[in-house]
This record gives sequence, structure tokens and C-alpha cells, in this order.
Amino acid sequence: MKYCRFQQNTQVQYGLVESVAGRESIVRILLTPPEESGGDIEGLRTRRIEPISVDEAVLLPPVRPSKIVCIGRNYREHAAELGNEIPTEPLIFFKPPSALLATGGTILRPKISEHTDYEGELGVVIAKRCHKLPSDEDTRPYILGYTCVNDFTARDLQKKDSQWTRAKGFDTFLPISHEIPFDRIPDPHNVLLWLSVNGEMKQKDNSNLMLFNIPRMLSDISKVMALEEGDIILTGTPKGVGPLKGGDVVKCGLEADGREVVEARMEVEVVDDQAEGGYEFRET
Repeated sequence: MKYCRFQQNTQVQYGLVESVAGRESIVRILLTPPEESGGDIEGLRTRRIEPISVDEAVLLPPVRPSKIVCIGRNYREHAAELGNEIPTEPLIFFKPPSALLATGGTILRPKISEHTDYEGELGVVIAKRCHKLPSDEDTRPYILGYTCVNDFTARDLQKKDSQWTRAKGFDTFLPISHEIPFDRIPDPHNVLLWLSVNGEMKQKDNSNLMLFNIPRMLSDISKVMALEEGDIILTGTPKGVGPLKGGDVVKCGLEADGREVVEARMEVEVVDDQAEGGYEFRET
């Protein structure tokens, strides 16, 4: 089972997606947003509609998180490729919800940055509120599903600032898959994540290389702040990050049990934003 979020006329809807005549199509409207289900997706009320091909729908980011919590340097080789130390505990930072970008959208490279990098990642969507989870608690009931994201980063600003908010937080800096599969990823710690630029594979690694697993991440984060329905956890990027320029096309996806999880796939284009954006820090 999987769902997406889309615009129908002037209304924003959630839809269940199934295969119809070999095409992924929206076949039912969810009358309650999935992130408000408390994890009980099967119990949501729906309304059947005339099938709408996903390819023809106006797709939106599939969730509306109150926050997006990220784990940095969670792959040893990625930390090493940027010359950083290996963290001894999860390194937590934020991206704002306004950074979300639906598949098929356009990443806007701000004029203020001369070096912007892709970072493909496995994303975790929270199903219900969790707060101060013990480190040994089963976290599966708290997870709505998984997705792939691109933690787009202004690398030169990240190196310049003591905090990462500006480098990570521009609008459009978080492209995300348009659908959330509930049951296509049985083990998130054995998922192949890949990212390509203009058809050339740039990243391809297994999530079993993460330094800190998902239960550890959720436990550590929830001891600092309550995680709410629809919140997204970014689990870190593997090795192979690199620059993007205007005109590049970026694709990202997941493979589980040797097959591509088609629903968790994202494609966006990069465009140089001609508008002034961001701001410069100046010594006074």
C-alpha cells in the first residue's frame, strides 16, 4: 500500500495509489491525512474515484511535517571524504519544512552560493507522537513509511558558517519522493540508496553502513524533542557527494530485496536562481 499527496483542481488531496492497466494510478481519496492516522493506515476512510495516472497528477510533497530532523555524518566514508571526524553520537541538525520540493520540481541554486552539492538519503516518516523513547524500544509502530530525499547543500556556506541552517535551509533544498510506501521496505537497514546526475550514477550504497541505526536516532532525537505525526528524519548520506550546476537533472531512488522501490523515487532539475537570496555575514 502506498499513498501520495496531489492537487485536484484547487483542492489538496491524499490518494491511495495502485496499478491500473500497468500504470501507477490514484484510485481512492483518503478522507483523513495519513500522518493523522496514528499508524493505522488500513483503518482510514476512503472514497473511490475515477483513476488518475500518477504521471498526469499535480504532485506535492507527500507529508506536511512540523519539523525535519537530520543526522549528519552518519556514514563513515562520507565523513572521511569531506575531511570530518567520525561522530561518537548522532549529530542532529534541522532543515525547515519550507525546503520541501516535490518530484518533478526545480531546485533553485541561490546566487549567494558558488558550490552546491547533492546528498541522497533515506528518509523516515513518523506515524505517531513519540517522546523520550528508550533506546531498546521497538520503533516500528512509530514509523509511517520510508522515502528518498536529496539533502541539497550550499557547501561553501556550510564551511563558512558555524551553524548549518543557512547552507541547508533554502527553499527547494529538500526534494522528496512523491509517494510513501508502507510495506515495500521490510528492513530499512538493508536498503540500497542510489543517486544519479544526468544519467551518471554518483552514489550507490547500502543503509547497513549507517553508523547509528534508526532506533538509536529516534531515541536520541525524542529525548531532546517530541516527534510528531508527519515529521521526517533524514538518516545521513553515503559517500560520493558532489556538485550540481544549473541544468543538471538529479534522480534518486531506493532498492529493497533486490528490486527498485518505484514509489520511493525522485527526479528534479537544477536551475540557477537569478533572484537575490540569503544574506552575507559581515564583521562589525
